[in-house]
Amino acid sequence: MIATLQHKAKLYRIDLSKPLDISIALKGGKKNVNAWYLDPPRIEPHCQDGFVGQVAQGGSTNFNDIWFNPHSHMTHTECLGHITEGFHSVNTALAKYFFIAELVTVAPEQQGGDRVISEKQLAYALGDSRPEAVVIRTLPNLADKRTRSHSDSNPPYLLEGAVRFLVELGVEHLLVDLPSVDRERDGGALLSHHAFWTMKGEPRVGATITELIYVPNKVKDGRFVLELQLAPMENDASPSRPVLYKLLEV
Repeated sequence: MIATLQHKAKLYRIDLSKPLDISIALKGGKKNVNAWYLDPPRIEPHCQDGFVGQVAQGGSTNFNDIWFNPHSHMTHTECLGHITEGFHSVNTALAKYFFIAELVTVAPEQQGGDRVISEKQLAYALGDSRPEAVVIRTLPNLADKRTRSHSDSNPPYLLEGAVRFLVELGVEHLLVDLPSVDRERDGGALLSHHAFWTMKGEPRVGATITELIYVPNKVKDGRFVLELQLAPMENDASPSRPVLYKLLEV
């Protein structure tokens, strides 16, 4: 199925029958991706008053309870409510779900004992592009990103200046294959989160950050259409499924 999308007076064509899913699914157990020092998520049959929610155990249906934290256990999208005193829901942050996106691959640089993504790196990778969304794939891009435990590993992160650069470009949606855009242990400063949502100016209520994605190596850098699918949850963050579509000639 071919669809046409208009952005800034320009037409884009996409093949909706060839989606590129860049999310990490929730599986439950120790082989699930994890961050922020939480126990693994659990998916278990519900048991109550003699009822067992598993057909294999004699139940009439499979009826599971799920315990998870979206920030720790799967691909998730968050809004500025992640860092505000007042409540903001990611469920109301988006007015649309399709965006022009640029996929870039970056090898984080050493800075002291950290691995960081700088403004210079993003400026080089993006060139003259001014997309609505930026998808960052970091190197090395190993398949164990789907199951890795990030806790106490000091993963790479974005420098505050790099995020300010993206905001200046007009980027509304930032997607990374990292557990956070900020340093794992930063004393609660969250400089890149604050910079992306411009908390010292006019807060960007409609802007989102998506973390813990995985972009397979076979997907080449370049311009795509991003479909950002969120579970309808009234929370600062929600499980999400970002999907890329290749652009076709108009």
